[in-house]
Amino acid sequence: MELRTYLERYLKHLESNNASLYTIKNYGTDIGQFFDYCVEQGITTFQALERDIVRAYLAELTEIGYARASIARRVFELRAFGDYALHQRLWQENLFRRIYAPRLPQRLPHYLTHEEIDRLLATPEADSPQGLRDCAILETLYASGVRVSELSNLDLRNVNLSTGELRVIGKGDKERIALVGRPAMRALQTYLREGRPSLQGERPPRNALFLNRLGGRLSVRSISEIVRQAGIAAGIAQTVTPHLLRHTFATHLLDGGADLRVVQELLGHSSLATTQIYAHVTQKHASEVYNRAHPRAKSKSEP
Repeated sequence: MELRTYLERYLKHLESNNASLYTIKNYGTDIGQFFDYCVEQGITTFQALERDIVRAYLAELTEIGYARASIARRVFELRAFGDYALHQRLWQENLFRRIYAPRLPQRLPHYLTHEEIDRLLATPEADSPQGLRDCAILETLYASGVRVSELSNLDLRNVNLSTGELRVIGKGDKERIALVGRPAMRALQTYLREGRPSLQGERPPRNALFLNRLGGRLSVRSISEIVRQAGIAAGIAQTVTPHLLRHTFATHLLDGGADLRVVQELLGHSSLATTQIYAHVTQKHASEVYNRAHPRAKSKSEP
């Protein structure tokens, strides 16, 4: 059986397991590129694959200038595909697991300061339905740390303002409860009472929590643009995105003394290691504060 046939089966397997269209597209492109390379080298069947061909392929990617992160991503994708092949009993060992991905420098996530958040949340004008909606969006993103796709998919039935809870569907269709504080609850209540009915108008009732000016569900792209424009209006130097607000949510929680596992649950991370990076951010911040403030932190040559 040809390599491409196995890839097609694997992509259908991903689809049946509710992988995102973005993931399926990337896996199809990247693994397909590797299989094309194999065919060029005279390897056309799965059983003929060997570790050396993978090493040669990765070396060629390095030579033509692929970034280390891009090469590492391909290794991880091949490993996942190899696990599938092992499960299908096509292999007795996943040889891709014996290939090492390039080590990547750890990038600490950016986040906004408390002062920047205050400016951002004060940006929307509360004298229009759109302004009330945008205020509720910004407050909810910062208060809950939900992903922009999770926010866009919220329906009215997913919101419990008496308890400050949002029922969201995250990656892999996993459901979790996100929490919002009183400012976000007030913003949502005002939007639902004074803003959303105007956006709904005389149209048939919609389930979506956040509506656009035509009464339809507000898209991920539209929410991202609302957040970006608010960042510009607030005079924030870096580009403000929903994901930046998610980073800020996690960092501010940990700065305030929240337990790492609680933050993991609120973010919907399946692994604590994913959440751990925010602990590094807060440690870095603590180090900077210490070096500025403690009289014995500076060297004698410094003022």
